Amino acid sequence: MSRDEKLLVINVLANSIPAGGPMSGGDRIWIECAKRWMRDQTVEVRVLTTVEGVERGHDYGLTSIPYIIWSRSGSKGSNVYMLYFMRALQGIVSSLRYPNSSERNVVIYSSSDFIPDSIPALIMKLRFKNAKWIAGFYLFVAKPLSKESPYKGRLFFRSLFYYLSQMPIYWLIQKRADMVWVTNDLDRYKFINGSRLTADQVVAVRGGVDTKTPASIPEPDEKRYDAVFIGRFHPQKGVLELIDIWRFVCDKRKDAQLAMIGTGELEAEVKAKILKCGLEKNVTLLGFKDGLEKLKIFKNSKIVVHPATYDSGGMASAEAMACGIPGVSFDLPALKTYYPSGMLKSPCYDLQGFAENIIKLLEDQNLYTSTQREALKLAERWDWDIRAQELLEVIKKCF
Repeated sequence: MSRDEKLLVINVLANSIPAGGPMSGGDRIWIECAKRWMRDQTVEVRVLTTVEGVERGHDYGLTSIPYIIWSRSGSKGSNVYMLYFMRALQGIVSSLRYPNSSERNVVIYSSSDFIPDSIPALIMKLRFKNAKWIAGFYLFVAKPLSKESPYKGRLFFRSLFYYLSQMPIYWLIQKRADMVWVTNDLDRYKFINGSRLTADQVVAVRGGVDTKTPASIPEPDEKRYDAVFIGRFHPQKGVLELIDIWRFVCDKRKDAQLAMIGTGELEAEVKAKILKCGLEKNVTLLGFKDGLEKLKIFKNSKIVVHPATYDSGGMASAEAMACGIPGVSFDLPALKTYYPSGMLKSPCYDLQGFAENIIKLLEDQNLYTSTQREALKLAERWDWDIRAQELLEVIKKCF
């Protein structure tokens, strides 16, 4: 597209979690990019979303964007499956009613692979003559009976539902999307087929971090926490495993302190396990934190722990690494390219091995310093200003 042509980006965002709660990677990517794209005079941004999506956008300063609200149904007290299908139906109706755009350069971006995001976006792409569909697909669901699936017991049916609902969306994206945004390089090859979707049309977004604000926060004289976790209290994130890991750490360092930032469905189980393991004085649950409050906690921590047992990447640890702290994770395939440095990798699901890597960083100053240097260097490449501009240029190439 030429410099004097305007680009219209319409985001279809159905499953946003309300303001004040944990944020998905897809939401974070959209919000941080939209804030920066709005500064470009050649770009216009609109959002087709729910009440929760509007609340989330306003909470992060996206108040001047035109919002089209398609759902006024709250998520509290609602059956999750009923809410999912209701939002899908409402999204489809809204996408059919949305006025056809006469602009030459229109991008319909679906923030996730969820049906309430993807199907309305596809409908609008088919209705608008000049529209391109960019599909966000940030996590392949593990096969429900596979060894690596984090969904066990009562969560099996949720996993099965998500897996079965994702399969047709994956097929539709392969057949109809003009571009796909994934999290890591491994997932790119699940879409590249050499004919419709080429290597240039499947982009590993990874995410971004604020690299400027951390520099303005002074280092504390003494760090309060030996390690910090940030993320949803969700089976994929390894939060229950982290309590066992920290028990191993405390066997060697009885006063070791862990801070856990986040909330989620496993919060009650995490609290119960802390009590069961006798770690009430060693683990501090801080709830949901963001902005300066979150960065100050990172600055007060020595290590960031990323104990996810199934993951496509995750930006949260990179935010901590931008504050100058190295990390520890399991050696998951996706993390080999997502976090190639700045993070010690532990054998998958070896909880004691994970704990030993934490202790190594805490006790070996040379190892700590070199890994910390790697973490800062890696985070510099994740700057949101750079990443948002890169993605905007990628979008423009669609035309």
